[in-house]
Amino acid sequence: MTATQSGPESAEKTSQPFPWITIACVAALLLVCYAPVLIKLGQVWATDEDMGHGFFVPLIAGYIAWQKRSQIEGVAPQPSWWGLAVMMWGALQLYLGTLGAELYTARTSIVFSVAGAVLLLGGRKYLRTFWFPIFLLFFMVPIPSVIYNEITFPLQLLASRVAESAISLLGIPIMREGNVLELASQKLDVVEACSGIRSLLTLTFLSLVYGYFCEKRTWLRTVLFFSTIPIAIAANAARVTITGVLANFKPELAEGFFHEAEGWVIFMVAFAILAGLHQALVRGAKAMEKGHELSPA
Repeated sequence: MTATQSGPESAEKTSQPFPWITIACVAALLLVCYAPVLIKLGQVWATDEDMGHGFFVPLIAGYIAWQKRSQIEGVAPQPSWWGLAVMMWGALQLYLGTLGAELYTARTSIVFSVAGAVLLLGGRKYLRTFWFPIFLLFFMVPIPSVIYNEITFPLQLLASRVAESAISLLGIPIMREGNVLELASQKLDVVEACSGIRSLLTLTFLSLVYGYFCEKRTWLRTVLFFSTIPIAIAANAARVTITGVLANFKPELAEGFFHEAEGWVIFMVAFAILAGLHQALVRGAKAMEKGHELSPA
């Protein structure tokens, strides 16, 4: 005679069909409710160079969520009414944000509504499984203008100072007045687009995705995430410096296609530095582990 296993673990397993119809209905309702917000978000992604990565955020988040579906196979949904409370909070954000023309509040309400829907339909286990792709959705929303303005101007000044020092070390005459660099041939205005905020936002998003796919240790993922700040700032300062050096010999290189292409190259170099840092940290961690293993007890 064999005993039948009982308990919470066996209770979680079920053969009942997954409620795809219910999920499809809730998803359709969310799309209808947020259609105006999503359309305007798409317009921002298409026109704002700082948010060009926005098109990829929901695609990558959806791909990661699809990969995680195996973690809930055979696990019975345990709907939680707390999910409805979270969705109501998202609805309140949408209403207040629309009423007060506060775009950030209205746009981020999408994320809360999605999280609430997962909690309502699947329960806490489902929310724990899908929290990361849901969190990534915040990166498809532009940061508030107040915060954006507070960040960009100090970054403009920092890039200008670094470029002035580097160009002076190369023996090229240069003067700086605020965020304006004056060379012998022309003046370079380090505008908002050259502040580095674009590469900072995109590189931060990529560091999370890269860490998810290429690293399992939480502390390493955290280091990679925070390392994007100095890497992006240094890369942007290098871009401004290179632009100043080239403009001193050929002023037309400071704008147009070449200037945009230079930005893409510098960004790829920054991402390569991030990947290189990851490999260095992995090797350092392995060396430390070997050292502990060889050390006497």
